[in-house]
Amino acid sequence: MTTFVALLRAVNVSGQNGIPMAELRASMAASGYDDVRTYLQSGNIVFAAAAAAEQELAAEIHQLIAREFGHDVKALVLTAAELARVAAANPFLPAARDTAAVERFSHATFLEEPAPEAAFAGLALPAQPGEQAMLAAGGRVIYLHLPHGYGRTKLNTGYFERRLGAAATTRNWRTVLALVEMSAR
Repeated sequence: MTTFVALLRAVNVSGQNGIPMAELRASMAASGYDDVRTYLQSGNIVFAAAAAAEQELAAEIHQLIAREFGHDVKALVLTAAELARVAAANPFLPAARDTAAVERFSHATFLEEPAPEAAFAGLALPAQPGEQAMLAAGGRVIYLHLPHGYGRTKLNTGYFERRLGAAATTRNWRTVLALVEMSAR
């Protein structure tokens, strides 16, 4: 069995795509996934499954949510090992003197499809002073440093989806670290 992390796109946000996490856990367990756990109410799932391609698992979870809850919700799936590598590779960590600031100001935008380096480099990022965005992890993750907060930036999920043509979902750094910890058990 392999441990995976599924990141659901736009679940329980502003009253949209409401999915009770207890019911989601039960539905996934009934569908054959093992050790299903969720973190927060925003669609973060840790589970074990027989080794399978992440895209296949994402499609299965998408279909399960459509069937059980009536929502068209994208799922991005990574192995626990991949998520741990994403957390360890945060380019803003080495420069940080205050790790609490990294947790407060860092986010990761996960892309369903890898973005070509040239496409990302060609973006005219609408960054405010102090904001930074870096593409890494084979083009699947955009690391964000947002000292003014995610709610105030234009470097949000919608921006990257429109500009790069790939579905995406963003997590704050505390959530990334919590999911790494959960998936390591």
